[in-house]
Amino acid sequence: MDAPITERIQLGASDLKISPLGMGTNAWGSDRKADPEKQPTFTAALAAGINFIDTAEIYHFGGSEQTIGLFLPGSRSQVVLATKFFPYPWRLSQSSLVVALQASLKRLAVPIVDLYILHFPVPPVPLETWVAALAEAQRSGLTRAVGISNCNSAQTRRAHAVLAERGLPLASNQVEFSLLNRKAERNGLIATCRDLGVTLVAYRPLGYGLLTGKYTLEKLPAFMHGRIVTRAEFQRVSPLLDLLREIAQGHGKTSSQVALNWIVCKGAVPIPGAKNPRQAAENAAALGWRLSADEVEALDLASDPLS
Repeated sequence: MDAPITERIQLGASDLKISPLGMGTNAWGSDRKADPEKQPTFTAALAAGINFIDTAEIYHFGGSEQTIGLFLPGSRSQVVLATKFFPYPWRLSQSSLVVALQASLKRLAVPIVDLYILHFPVPPVPLETWVAALAEAQRSGLTRAVGISNCNSAQTRRAHAVLAERGLPLASNQVEFSLLNRKAERNGLIATCRDLGVTLVAYRPLGYGLLTGKYTLEKLPAFMHGRIVTRAEFQRVSPLLDLLREIAQGHGKTSSQVALNWIVCKGAVPIPGAKNPRQAAENAAALGWRLSADEVEALDLASDPLS
């Protein structure tokens, strides 16, 4: 069994200290209901040293938040807890963000979250309005830090400016980032976050499971992101999967762990999901070692045509 993660990094310019890898919980719970059976997975993640737990109000319509709320008593001090506000089109005023946050706090059974995030920067309400509301939530003592999600470089700078005017930092920007989706690297977002002191948090870091190595031409996923995965598509990804497997063998690791370590080497914080205690422990073992610069470059080259 691998030793627990002890390393902690600063989340942006906030006071929060997180593990360099977190855990996403978008698949936890059922519609508006908690899932007590996820307790062993939650416990295993904490035991492995993962302290950054990410959820959102829209994950199973509150079911994910309720699930985590079941497990927090007795372990709250060990967890850096993040949840998100979804800007539904009928939410038109700053006050609706606070109302939504209070509902999240009730489901999570806590008086304050560590990080509150704007889930998407979508119309009709301007980004600046929601970021100002995030600032008010932090000043009201409902969250310790604030972040954004799915924002590009220009939006990140706009959000950062709104908070800077109020003397607050923008802690994070959460976007999709993996060997199969390197848009954040190619469009300058990673560089922007680095310049502003904002932590990039990477969701879907394993490419819907394609980077785990569990699929073969004989055993393809029926659907990925709402579409059928064809043999031709899988064959196109196969050289990258072969390289992941080769590098993993050299380190005594799994393909998943190499894919996650690559993200860490890029300066981002991956938040893979975990269905069971074994997966939680396996994700944590992506830390405590480091890919070489040559290995990172080789993975970059192999993923270039795919991302």
